[in-house]
Amino acid sequence: MSESRTIRVGAITRVEGEGALHVTVHDGMVVSAQLNIYEPPRFFEAFLRGREVREVTDIVARICGICPVAYQMSAAHALEKALGMHVPPGVRELRRLLYCGEWIESHGLHIYMLHAPDFLGLESGIALAVKHRDIVERGLRLKKIGNRILEVLGGRAIHPINVTVGGFYRAPRVADIRALLPDLRWGLQAAIDTFRWAAAFDFPALDVNYEMVSLRHTSEYPMNEGNVVSSRGVNVPPESYERHFAERHEPQSTALHSVTVPDGQSYLVGPLARVNLCFDQLSPTAKREAEAAKLAWPCRNNFKSILARSLELITAFEDAIHLAEEYRAEPAPTRTEVRLREGEGCHATEAPRGLIYHRYRVGADGLIAEAKIVPPTSQNQGQIERDLTAYLPGLLHLEDDAVARRCEHLIRNYDPCISCATHSLRVKIDRR
Repeated sequence: MSESRTIRVGAITRVEGEGALHVTVHDGMVVSAQLNIYEPPRFFEAFLRGREVREVTDIVARICGICPVAYQMSAAHALEKALGMHVPPGVRELRRLLYCGEWIESHGLHIYMLHAPDFLGLESGIALAVKHRDIVERGLRLKKIGNRILEVLGGRAIHPINVTVGGFYRAPRVADIRALLPDLRWGLQAAIDTFRWAAAFDFPALDVNYEMVSLRHTSEYPMNEGNVVSSRGVNVPPESYERHFAERHEPQSTALHSVTVPDGQSYLVGPLARVNLCFDQLSPTAKREAEAAKLAWPCRNNFKSILARSLELITAFEDAIHLAEEYRAEPAPTRTEVRLREGEGCHATEAPRGLIYHRYRVGADGLIAEAKIVPPTSQNQGQIERDLTAYLPGLLHLEDDAVARRCEHLIRNYDPCISCATHSLRVKIDRR
């Protein structure tokens, strides 16, 4: 007699927004694993139309409270291309420092409060704090340092207001940048300790033949600039992104899924993809730590993305120290004045969660005529489903609550736009 089993997760926890999971199993085989995003659409691309160019960076920052810099930087670069603008000397370095701050606060939050408890048999960061208060305090201090960088350069830690097309409204004072150095030096050692701590975790087995996609820069670990590259040979400027990747609607989701062109396959963006494709460009300390831990790269087990994030945390601190030490005078001017004209521009940067792509068309009236925004999580959604399909067969002997926890752990590998939710998964299994 054949047997069917349906696993429904009504609310996926610790993600930004509202989503569910529906898994169908027949005779011990996973027939489908669907990530159902049912949150109403937010329409950011639509209400950017008709807006003045200088409004865009403030509007797109509201898309995410955890990675607003990624949206601001992608928009600023794309609009500067559309308008034929070049930023003043010194702005590029400050933008990279700002991005380092976002990586530090986002990676610190995810590693300590959201991901590490999964490997330690704990239900939350609160439970981790009860058993290991010193470890959680280290993670919270790391996040605080990242937030402080955003305050100094961006004007505030959440939804920065000092970023504009062409540069910054105001340059940070040299004294304020130099005042970051003691915490940054502490943070570098704390990031090294973070990697060594995470490297000792026991990782579930998972081996997926990903197509990995990220930016790759000619001379530095990618953040603000670079070509779009993949593990299967893509190497193109951001202007060619839409020739190789496309969004499509899936009936179970209000969020678009991104796939490769022309074969329509899912792909992986994020820390694991970046480290695999750009390992040689990690900071010297990060490469030394990875080699000392005898980790094998490339890695196809996304449970080990926590190690990739930890290596990027080291890199962000090491880069931030160098940039802060080299900051000797406030750039003048701090921005290039916007001169409106008709044009189109696109750009990609690396958000903490992976590659993010923006394209804008400015009309003859100088207003935004069209906007396209492809965030990292929409690019990873199809790959999350593929991971679940590969991982679930080894879990089906477990009880319902154990299956729920393991699915939650796998989804959390991706850090999909995390919110503050702390309740656990609800799973319903129907046996027929």
